[in-house]
Amino acid sequence: MSPSRSPSSSAAARSVFFFGSFGGILAGYDQGIAAGSLLFISPALGLTPWTKGLVVSSLMLGAIFGSLVAGSLAERWGRRPILQLGAAVFGLSAIGMALAPSVAVLVAARVLGGLAVGIASVVVPTYLSELAPTRNRGGIATLNQLMIAIGIFVAYVTSLALSPWGAWRWMLGIALVPSLLLLFGVSRSPETPRWLVAHGRTEEARRVLRAQLGEDEAAAVLADIRRTRDAEPEQDRARWRELLTPALRRPLLVAVGLALLQQFIGINTIVYYAPTILRAAGFGDSAALLNSVGLGALSIITTLITARVVDAVGRKKLLMIGGTAMLLSMSVLAVLFGGDLLAGTAGATGAVLCLAVFKVAFSLSWGPLMWVLLPEQFPLRVRTLGVGVGSFVNWTGNLLVSQFFPVLLVFGAGAVFGIFAGFAVLALVFTFFCVRETSRRSLEDLELAG
Repeated sequence: MSPSRSPSSSAAARSVFFFGSFGGILAGYDQGIAAGSLLFISPALGLTPWTKGLVVSSLMLGAIFGSLVAGSLAERWGRRPILQLGAAVFGLSAIGMALAPSVAVLVAARVLGGLAVGIASVVVPTYLSELAPTRNRGGIATLNQLMIAIGIFVAYVTSLALSPWGAWRWMLGIALVPSLLLLFGVSRSPETPRWLVAHGRTEEARRVLRAQLGEDEAAAVLADIRRTRDAEPEQDRARWRELLTPALRRPLLVAVGLALLQQFIGINTIVYYAPTILRAAGFGDSAALLNSVGLGALSIITTLITARVVDAVGRKKLLMIGGTAMLLSMSVLAVLFGGDLLAGTAGATGAVLCLAVFKVAFSLSWGPLMWVLLPEQFPLRVRTLGVGVGSFVNWTGNLLVSQFFPVLLVFGAGAVFGIFAGFAVLALVFTFFCVRETSRRSLEDLELAG
């Protein structure tokens, strides 16, 4: 392989990035399958509005804990083995969900799956960012959200295909397949060179960089990593309290703000409850699921576009563009539902279009870019700890939205969508004043700039 050859043009490197991002499918499938399977779990297990929310949100309970422990584990043992651990746990969860005889067992299995999803949500973005070259780090890191979108799409297709039989156990059990694929793929992938250098394994890091980048570029990247490593204080292990030091308060604020606002804009009301929303707009069960499949496909296409343009256009500009479009979509949904305008064809069509615009805008901006930006905020020493905090906040926001959305619908969907529109305004203000542009700058340059 020539020294100048990009890793994205190498079949071996593409395989590493593909399987490195595959953990996103775990999160996507387990989130998306709740939307379709919920239509059939409810009558089978006698779900109430509260237990319906619990079945959906139990995934987040596990993810919250998983995101907290993943950072420390990945700093100590490496990114690769912790991804393998997450894959194995997710496989056990899939089996438990498929065989669940009661709501309690189903919830417990989804909590276990959430543990794996939380681990993946911390380790996958970090793994991709630390392996990717500076010139296309944003595009490669976007693969995480692309895999989440693919996972959601596959879940919607699975729900649609199995819906004539109401086979919700098969819908949930098929999650075993991506867990096995992740376990296989990561076993053939390398550890990140940045983690290897941080743990004194410089020669291994050099070999990984040579395989990915070629001799000349590998030498330059390794020199940068060692330069920033030498500038760090000598301590045995990274500690959580380091995130509260003055130098890291702003990165921590940005990470928490991005993670919380991504959820409070309302994306997972679309992911989890799209069929329910569409049914409220007058569509039958099959039509609602079919529209959800279309929304999932739209999300994949848009995320692919984001991966191509994010490094050229810039993170901050895309956040502003996407946030504006989401604000408009949620505002129109608030008017349609609040004004009881869904009875006619125009109202129902408008609701579908708003959902589509929202999904496109989210997939263009806040969906992938939060995961791109999180690892870019923190120095190597505490990177997975910082991403872990962001992931924890994200899943906590996810839990709150998914748990209380069905309950809040009792007071009117128009008011709920209006609240989400308000958070979209906050997201735009936060981006404008707090988020710095990180495109085309190496992780080491960002770290030294503070």
